[in-house]
Amino acid sequence: MEFPTTPSFRLENKRALVTGAGRGIGLGAAIALSEAGSEVVMLSRTKEDLEKIKKHICKNGREAYYKVLDVNKTLDVENFIKKEKPFDILINNAGTNIPSSLINTKIKDFDYLISLNIKSVINLTRLVVSKMIKDKIKGSIINVSSQMGHVGAINRTTYCTTKFAIEGFTKALSLELAKYGIRVNSVCPTFIKTPMTKVFFKNKNFEKEVISKIPLKRLGEIRDLMGPFVFLASDASSLITGSSILVDGGWTAQ
Repeated sequence: MEFPTTPSFRLENKRALVTGAGRGIGLGAAIALSEAGSEVVMLSRTKEDLEKIKKHICKNGREAYYKVLDVNKTLDVENFIKKEKPFDILINNAGTNIPSSLINTKIKDFDYLISLNIKSVINLTRLVVSKMIKDKIKGSIINVSSQMGHVGAINRTTYCTTKFAIEGFTKALSLELAKYGIRVNSVCPTFIKTPMTKVFFKNKNFEKEVISKIPLKRLGEIRDLMGPFVFLASDASSLITGSSILVDGGWTAQ
């Protein structure tokens, strides 16, 4: 009898690109992939944050590099990718939210969210995937979406629009790239404790309301996402594409 062996979760000899890596979820993604053995290239607009993370990663002999870059600047992104060696892993994490009811939404805020949360993701993925295909790399694209890409929420009409778009993008692209052996999946967190969400939770009534909707009765931590990132980046998930991992404490199960 032939017995199966557990596939590897290790990422040695891989190159990963992580956007929005300066803090929060992107920081966690960069550290997780580096701990699994991958070389990590980090993008963010803030050099100080990137320098701190690089030092943290490299102090144990792991490889990490960074580029101060705004992913909303299309030409800058194109020039960066043009000069880079191909990547095996891409984590599209850069994004934000500006909560508002629809009737109070400012068009400039709507345009900004659409540009950062959707357009920049599509542009960067297009460029990275082109090099993967050219070099016959069977890579992994991981889009950081949200539970709000699966359900609606008050004061998050625009944000939900962008994340539902990312879910559709993930599924369609997974079919398009399957013939190249490139997998495309999304990670969909609930409310995670990050610098971005910290301001929301100053409102204790809001925090109480959020936790009441999470069956596991706690907010998410950055470390809750680190395992899913490594899993989707590694051979352990080699038959998974076009899927979403909901890291939401049961929010969307209700």
